[in-house]
Amino acid sequence: MVNGLRAHTDAGGVIMLFQDDVVGGLEVLKDGEWFDVQPMRNSIVINTGDQVEVLSNGRYKSAWHRVQAKPDGNRRSIASFYNPSMKATIAPAPQLVENGGVGVEAFGYPEFVFGDYMSVYAEQKFDPKEPRFQAVRAM
Repeated sequence: MVNGLRAHTDAGGVIMLFQDDVVGGLEVLKDGEWFDVQPMRNSIVINTGDQVEVLSNGRYKSAWHRVQAKPDGNRRSIASFYNPSMKATIAPAPQLVENGGVGVEAFGYPEFVFGDYMSVYAEQKFDPKEPRFQAVRAM
């Protein structure tokens, strides 16, 4: 018996989800409320991951989502993750940081290597994302 998948954000950049077009269960968090993502035939769900949040300096947030098991059938989906290289340095785009790019560290999102972030993410996937950013800052 599967209960679903707990709430989490995705670690990478952009995620394309080819979700089941009959059985639902995917939910997204918006303004503190969970909303169903209705299955739609021949459609793709696009999620933004944590790296998009960092690169955009918080303008675009990674999407909190979860999957609830449904009694009306087995849900099948295929997720395609588009992530940076494990060696890529990730930081907010300088154009999106106050003072012309000065003070990236003080503004909230640290500069880090994606592989280091993945090490932290593997241990903290279902925890709030802000401590992940803090943990990778300390590396």
